[in-house]
Amino acid sequence: MKTATFVLIGAAVLLGGAASAQEMTGTVTMVARPDHSVAIQRTQEGTVGASSGAIDVLKVPDNISLDPVHVGDKVTYGVTEQGGVKSVTKIEKAK
Repeated sequence: MKTATFVLIGAAVLLGGAASAQEMTGTVTMVARPDHSVAIQRTQEGTVGASSGAIDVLKVPDNISLDPVHVGDKVTYGVTEQGGVKSVTKIEKAK
């Protein structure tokens, strides 16, 4: 019984993490290369006349390069949140 409970809890954690990954678009407002973080203002979806979207400050893992990203670039990016920290899973210039 304990094994079954452990397996169910593990599956819930894995599925919860997978469900929290999101792909979004926005404009880069800050690049902190030494801290390996980036701030992106989210693109407001579908609302005419609304104020601009929220700004997310995100950690960027070492395996993702910030070299091609500059302030003012329109980007598509993936985000995941773990332990209250939002991290980029991918970032590339919008086409």
